[in-house]
Amino acid sequence: MSIPQSGGGPIERHEQLAEYLAEGCKPKEDWRIGTEHEKFGYCKDTHLPIPYRGEKSVLAVLEGLRDLHDWEPLYEGENIVGLEKDGANVSLEPGGQLELSGAPLHSIHETCDEVNAHLRDVKDIADKVGVGFIGLGAAPEWTHEQMPMMPKGRYKLMTDYMGKVGTLGTAMMYRTCTVQVNLDFSSEADMVQKMRVALALQPVATALFANSPFFEGKPNGWKSWRAHIWQNLDPARTGMLPFVFDDGFGFEAWVEYALDVPMYFVYRDGKYINALGQSFRDFLKGKLPALPGETPTLSDWADHLTTIFPEARVKKFIEMRGADGGPWRRLCALPALWVGLTYDQTALDAAWDMVKGWDAETRDALRVAAGKDGLQAQVGNLNMRDLARDVLEIAREGLRARAVPGAGGMVPDERHFLHALEDSVTDNKVPADELLERYHGDWNGDLSRIYDEYAY
Repeated sequence: MSIPQSGGGPIERHEQLAEYLAEGCKPKEDWRIGTEHEKFGYCKDTHLPIPYRGEKSVLAVLEGLRDLHDWEPLYEGENIVGLEKDGANVSLEPGGQLELSGAPLHSIHETCDEVNAHLRDVKDIADKVGVGFIGLGAAPEWTHEQMPMMPKGRYKLMTDYMGKVGTLGTAMMYRTCTVQVNLDFSSEADMVQKMRVALALQPVATALFANSPFFEGKPNGWKSWRAHIWQNLDPARTGMLPFVFDDGFGFEAWVEYALDVPMYFVYRDGKYINALGQSFRDFLKGKLPALPGETPTLSDWADHLTTIFPEARVKKFIEMRGADGGPWRRLCALPALWVGLTYDQTALDAAWDMVKGWDAETRDALRVAAGKDGLQAQVGNLNMRDLARDVLEIAREGLRARAVPGAGGMVPDERHFLHALEDSVTDNKVPADELLERYHGDWNGDLSRIYDEYAY
């Protein structure tokens, strides 16, 4: 979940809303890669989720990173709720999941260096305080009642609201983890093409990264239970967004969509003011019940944009949001996949040619089937494993064309970061398949084995 946005002045013209998004346009040489990943913390002795406070806690990890690894703390009231260093942020998800929001970096080589350094530092502190961290798409055993709530006003408001919309909103907040990548665009037209490819192919990412076949201690029948959860919460702010494929889609169309998404809050003076279900359109008119007579700033608009949760999202960049959290190799593979598909024009055109004939029903069906069946998904004549193979070939060519070297020039480009995904296609097996094999095989149904064997 995002931290409060800042730096935006008053909104005096409707056009400022789209102009805010358009400010993200950058020449290709300035495009960057921002990778985010979340992970579950647990007590090593009990395998229960770590609370906010205590000897074995989220706070102990944050304080250790602050004191031993030079991170600067971020506060909400008197509570440390995040950290920042070198353009990156560490933040807390509602149930204590620890998130790294990486700095905007030039290459996937740098992204992997950042991930490595972060996981090494987190493990250093975690070992000292007796906790562990694991990369999965959903909490394998924990019930909702076992999950702590982090001391952030935003999460209290969202928890109250989620019970009124959809069916699995609080499960999403407290018991899921993801890996995302944030990517730039050069123009409105470039944003449009990338968003269409991002939404259409998000199910392929969901299938390749499926890593949540357990929930509340047993198999749940899905390769990605996290994907199932996202398909069953607030429909006003989730989904595959068929309007993105309509003629005329652009920044203004995204603004109109976002304005129709009900609000959660307004952030003022370090506090979250309850605006649940209220309208940003009313806010623009000075008629928001939560703040009568007050009109929004661009910071309020930026905050509101963080409360929209479709499979791909536009801010001043595009967020790819369809993948489960997972093991280290996949934390580097996700940016490799999407950079390969979208940061080379030939690759982007090839990806669009692949999906441009699909209708909304096909895209929705792929989304559901990917979460249920992973690479074994089949929708009409579309086979997910074949799709994934073709998508990876396009991504490989895109990374080859980028030709960004690493390891001091010893590695010619970024293609090797796709190996984990290529192995999945070759073996017809994603992380969820491996976990299920272990559960039904040498684990003999003992899911507690997952912590020691799959922790970072």
